Amino acid sequence: MATKVALANSKSEPNAMERAKGSWQEFTQFLTDVRGEMRKVVTPSRKDVEATTTVVLIAVFLFGLFFFVVDWIFDLGLHQLLSRLGGLQQ
Repeated sequence: MATKVALANSKSEPNAMERAKGSWQEFTQFLTDVRGEMRKVVTPSRKDVEATTTVVLIAVFLFGLFFFVVDWIFDLGLHQLLSRLGGLQQ
């Protein structure tokens, strides 16, 4: 009876060799998938890189200008509000 229990337990848990074999198969499948995905990667041309860089630089400049103007308007409004309420000493 004890041997049946021992056999049942040994079949439910894989030994170290089986675990290593399973891990190796998973690893090789992972590398196969990585290789397949890397074949799909396309390097952009110099023209594409220059175009996207130009767009980014223009966008950064415009956002900077926008936030400068918004900050300046809020500064003027806050200055006017505080001076009318007597919060600013001149």
